[in-house]
Amino acid sequence: MSCKRLYLNPKKEESLKRFHPWIFSGAIHHADGILEEGETVDVYDSQNNFIATGHCQIGSIAVRILTFQQEEINFDFWKKRFETAYHLRKQLGLINSPDTNVFRLIHGEGDNMPGLIVDIYGNTAVMQAHSPGMHIARHDIAAVLKELPGNFIKNIYYKSEGTLPYKADLEAEDGYLYGGEDIPDFVLENGLKFHIDWVKGQKTGFFIDQRNNRELLERYCKNRNVLNLFCYTGGFSAYAMRGNAELVHSVDSSAKAIDLTKVNIDLNFAGDERHQAFTEDAFLYLEKTNKQYDVIILDPPAFEKHRKVLKNALQGYKKLNTLAFEKIRPNGIVFTFSCSQVVNKEDFRLAIFSAAAQSKRNVKILHQLTQQSDHPISIYHPEGEYIKGLVLSVQ
Repeated sequence: MSCKRLYLNPKKEESLKRFHPWIFSGAIHHADGILEEGETVDVYDSQNNFIATGHCQIGSIAVRILTFQQEEINFDFWKKRFETAYHLRKQLGLINSPDTNVFRLIHGEGDNMPGLIVDIYGNTAVMQAHSPGMHIARHDIAAVLKELPGNFIKNIYYKSEGTLPYKADLEAEDGYLYGGEDIPDFVLENGLKFHIDWVKGQKTGFFIDQRNNRELLERYCKNRNVLNLFCYTGGFSAYAMRGNAELVHSVDSSAKAIDLTKVNIDLNFAGDERHQAFTEDAFLYLEKTNKQYDVIILDPPAFEKHRKVLKNALQGYKKLNTLAFEKIRPNGIVFTFSCSQVVNKEDFRLAIFSAAAQSKRNVKILHQLTQQSDHPISIYHPEGEYIKGLVLSVQ
């Protein structure tokens, strides 16, 4: 089936020749006819040479590239892409793992499917579209999911009401595309149990991208007092408990998050009095508390999502880390993160440097962290490296 054609302005194909998967609106000269939101288009340069095929949409990113070859975007296309992604997760040891059944199967550009996220929670796939094109293709994608090896997917939950561009006016509704009855009570991550609320929770329900970083934290917690700020569902807190921390305090401004944290701690450490949870703003908690901690985790949501307010975001990271440096004991450990795509590694490190200098503490970098391997980063799309993390020794 032939697609409408879209033509670029002269010399605007250079980034595509380097296989970058986005076309910005300013690069487009014209299209053959009126394009519908999410429509599949063939992209040509100003000399009428085929470049790529992708999904078009209103906005700064006008086309998300699906393929640089002339091929039809159909069920077989999606099936091949999913087979490649599934094989990678198998190489990573995430398929049929006895102690981990939660992982990311599709990570947008990192899996050559820009605009699509698919997370696996046991027998359930949670699908999230970030582009109109992926929303339109959702039923084909669900059909592919049902055919994954072993037929282990019993439920497919579609959660895109809050992620699709509002200008697209797609009237997307969250809900089950398949199943919805055989829902697991909990999933396993490195042997720990977690209850996942993909219906009401943030993103797809759990921050899968911190799995190995949580495991690293566990090694630093023995006989130490641990503070987990922006705890969400208590992932880092559970690992700290298993790491034999002396005490663990979990803080989040969301009462629902604190309730989920308590559920997850009870799933693994029922009746254990080492853990306490507080519904409070993280900044206010640090400013008010008289307690000192040996280990502090700072994993805030993105302070800002647009480059025009980058300065404000960096000030937020500086303030947060300065407060943490003031509250941590000598020879303490700080795990600090940014999940904002607009904050690059250099910006983030500069904010931490400024915080260290203001606190007048001797701070050393022990580890430099990023997202997990089931969140792959395309070499052609460096913007996909969104998690920046540092493990710091504070003396």
